[in-house]
Amino acid sequence: MSKKMIAVLLGASLTAGVLGLGAGGAFAGDKAGATSTITTEAAAPRPPKGARAVVQVSPNPTARRGEEVTITGHCGGGEKLNAVLSGFGGRPVLKNIRILDDNPDGFVAKATLSREIGNGVGPVFVDCGGEAGVTLLVTHV
Repeated sequence: MSKKMIAVLLGASLTAGVLGLGAGGAFAGDKAGATSTITTEAAAPRPPKGARAVVQVSPNPTARRGEEVTITGHCGGGEKLNAVLSGFGGRPVLKNIRILDDNPDGFVAKATLSREIGNGVGPVFVDCGGEAGVTLLVTHV
């Protein structure tokens, strides 16, 4: 993985974390006496360019080593699904990753949960040719 790809993925992770922290605060519509409706776009600002791909893993949380999971999402303006990466520090969460449909408007991939993992949380990244996305896979094995 190149330094540029690592930087994009870490930036996407940090952006998701910062945006997630902001979601717990009060919205303008929550203030006393406010009568206007807040749109989804105002409540959840769009991530910066390079971090707009969206990814989900199902089932999540997962319970068995070797279990097959499905990775879905969209590329948020990126070209197509180029890669699915998992794990951190050389320890993969997913193995045997197969991209079934690389459509940028709705991609599908399959993978199996590593037999070496334990209970915890591991990142799952997608590379969509210009846009990246990340989610966390929770394991209870």
